Amino acid sequence: MTWLETSTENCTVRRTLDLVGEKWTLLVLRDAMNGVRRFDDFRRHMGMSEAVLSDRLRKLVAAGILDTVPYQEPGSRTRNEYRLTPKGWDLWPAMIALKQWGDRYTADPEGPPLEVRHRDCGEAVEAVVVCSGGRDPLTPRQAYTRPGASARPRDHGGDER
Repeated sequence: MTWLETSTENCTVRRTLDLVGEKWTLLVLRDAMNGVRRFDDFRRHMGMSEAVLSDRLRKLVAAGILDTVPYQEPGSRTRNEYRLTPKGWDLWPAMIALKQWGDRYTADPEGPPLEVRHRDCGEAVEAVVVCSGGRDPLTPRQAYTRPGASARPRDHGGDER
């Protein structure tokens, strides 16, 4: 079965984008990965509406990407902080890859507005693709795709989108 003969209905990239592929969702994740936890801090930092932020946080919690943890300021009602789950932190390499691409192609002439550095040595962090049998970085030409265990033939009768 070739790629064009393979159904995209159960594509994991598609399913991932259904969960996190919207701009504001990725920006919420960016802020959460940089230590933002409280609703008002997310809203102030990103300048998004309460309704949009509430919707994105709700969806990320429902997907198990964020957890809520109650907190209470003295004299105030109990509210929730939003913390990344292990599932949420597993998106970190993808966020680093997006940042790396953006730093290369969309940064201001002075350079990127944010650096991610290794705590031990201070060197820049970068996303690379490696073979699970070795540790050398790969180029796209060094890899190939093939149907996986859940691949299904494409229904040629109609549009799958």
